[in-house]
Amino acid sequence: MTKYREFIRFNLFTRLYSFIIYYLNFLYELLKKQLSILEEAEGGFDQFTRSYRSFGVHRQSDNSLFFKEWAPAAEALFLTGEFNNWNKFSHPYTKKEFGKWELIVPPKHDNSPAVGHNTKLKVVVHTKDGERLYRISPWAKYVTREEKSVIYDWVHWDPPQLYSHIHPRPKKPTSLRIYEAHVGIASPEPKIASYTNFTHNVLPRIKDLGYNCIQLMAIMEHAYYASFGYQITSFFAASSRYGTPEELKQLIDVAHSMGIVVLLDVVHSHASKNTEDGLNRFDGSDSCFFHSPPRGEHLMWDSRLFNYSSWEVLRFLLSNLRWWMEEYRFDGFRFDGVTSMLYHHHGIGTGFSGDYSEYFGLQVDEDSLVYLMLANHILHTLYPDCITVAEDVSGMPALCRRVEEGGLGFDYRLAMAIPDKWIQILKEFKDEDWNMGNIVHTLTNRRYGEKCIAYAESHDQALVGDKTLAFWLMDKEMYTNMSTLIPMSSITDRGMQLHKMIRLLTHGLGGEGYLNFMGNEFGHPEWLDFPREGNNQSYHYARRQFNLLDTDHLRYRQLYAFDRDMNRTEDKYGWLAAPPAFISAKHEGDKVIVFDRANVLFIFNFHPDKSFQDYRVGVEAPGKYKIKLDSDEVLYGGHGRLDHNTEFFTEPTPFNGRCNSVMVNNFPRDTFDSSKVVLLNVSES
Repeated sequence: MTKYREFIRFNLFTRLYSFIIYYLNFLYELLKKQLSILEEAEGGFDQFTRSYRSFGVHRQSDNSLFFKEWAPAAEALFLTGEFNNWNKFSHPYTKKEFGKWELIVPPKHDNSPAVGHNTKLKVVVHTKDGERLYRISPWAKYVTREEKSVIYDWVHWDPPQLYSHIHPRPKKPTSLRIYEAHVGIASPEPKIASYTNFTHNVLPRIKDLGYNCIQLMAIMEHAYYASFGYQITSFFAASSRYGTPEELKQLIDVAHSMGIVVLLDVVHSHASKNTEDGLNRFDGSDSCFFHSPPRGEHLMWDSRLFNYSSWEVLRFLLSNLRWWMEEYRFDGFRFDGVTSMLYHHHGIGTGFSGDYSEYFGLQVDEDSLVYLMLANHILHTLYPDCITVAEDVSGMPALCRRVEEGGLGFDYRLAMAIPDKWIQILKEFKDEDWNMGNIVHTLTNRRYGEKCIAYAESHDQALVGDKTLAFWLMDKEMYTNMSTLIPMSSITDRGMQLHKMIRLLTHGLGGEGYLNFMGNEFGHPEWLDFPREGNNQSYHYARRQFNLLDTDHLRYRQLYAFDRDMNRTEDKYGWLAAPPAFISAKHEGDKVIVFDRANVLFIFNFHPDKSFQDYRVGVEAPGKYKIKLDSDEVLYGGHGRLDHNTEFFTEPTPFNGRCNSVMVNNFPRDTFDSSKVVLLNVSES
């Protein structure tokens, strides 16, 4: 009977494996078919993805202006604006094939363009039902809003002096350390901060902290600031609330001069339902860029969903990626809402257990999969150092495998279970009840051969209604006990030490890249909330208090220093680029976790009140070890109890699955005080 069960189990596994291989091959064949059609119909994806050069508005060599739109359901199109005193009918578009419309506006008598730089425009759409609609071009490169207005305006951006990039793109980092940032909140002042502020005041801090990548949120224009940039209205426009397009280009150029790559948080999973300043009902129909309802609506997000099977939607979205890479010289993208794209159910009301039936079946949106494969194939072909990151909570297999393997082609996926686990632990468990095995499982539970970005917390954990890790750990003590001029309370002491340990454990064990949300590196004391009706349009929580770092006697500087040295230590020894760690201990009684990775030995003591003397740990590489990073250093708000001159020599005594072991002395943690030590193999072995 046992052999029979094993035979059935083997047979089922073989069938499942064969089906997965078949399905991945099927997806790759769909991709090849799409590329073949692109070659035949458009001359290849290079031309196709440069459609931003013809659609929208473009000044020709003779200073005439060429306008082009796609509005298949429209009866007629007209151009109006300040240039013609808002005449609704003086400039009609000519209808072309496949729902295209074109218009040429000749120059003025003095040969200057008829539409001046920084002047307003509108597309007037006449529908078959007799409606007259005023729209912004989907390809608009710049939109602004008057102070007392709700609706954004299309503004013709054609400055006499365009910003010229000076610095080349940096090479793709081997170890990716991401600083997730929002330009608008990147100032202590209660206002919307600027691109220029970020360039001058934030970039130097990011460089000093040792991050080699910035992920910029909320850049694509969104009419509602409190949407955090996830309800896009104008896909080709950099948000004007922070400044001009040229100032954003300068920000990226300066980051490149520092050796920092910049990713755009791109939202191709859905779009705002706004009509007058969004894509919704652009041509008067309920579809155009989107599926018709109900398929074309996301019920939870109250937004519209793209029709990825539409040729012109593919043109629009793929050209959008190319535009940000070419015009602004971004180095890649973090794709938002990928889970919603992958499945017809969009992940709503669905729990993912990891069973393969959840990932391969009729619930999968193959049009979306092919679009993502196409996007990654094109980006990595045109820009070999391009970086793409997927935000997917479902765990879709092969998401980060090459498209030639039937994968979707992403470089990394976000390890989204890790921050949720840390919040759960802090909410539900006392120190003494932390489960070492469960923590390690969450940090290491990822698909082999698919790179992950690990993070202890991102912007999601900081939003109002929740708390940052620092707030969960120290709460109101952050307002009263963060001065070095007074003794630390037991709560602040515990919070400071665990904040460092959580971050380093996540950094060392959780993935092949690391992410931090701006301000969290120094334990930002407050949550994040954008101005809205519910808070009387207050900016008090829509800011990052970098001023706390400029006060010498505040402990925020100590957390900042640890975050900086953690990144610098990784930069030197490269554990993120190394194979996954070997965990030699996850001792529940001692509350100790030990692992080695990239010849670095990590030792964590999470016990609430127990210190250790002569503690044996396993290690693979023989030699002499020395302390290279120690969270108990006074510099980091610790107690300075470890002698950094101590040398630790391995013994040829196998222990916990490793060929060698080392006896660690003075490995303490006093009551309410955490201690963690990293020992590095400094021998040449």
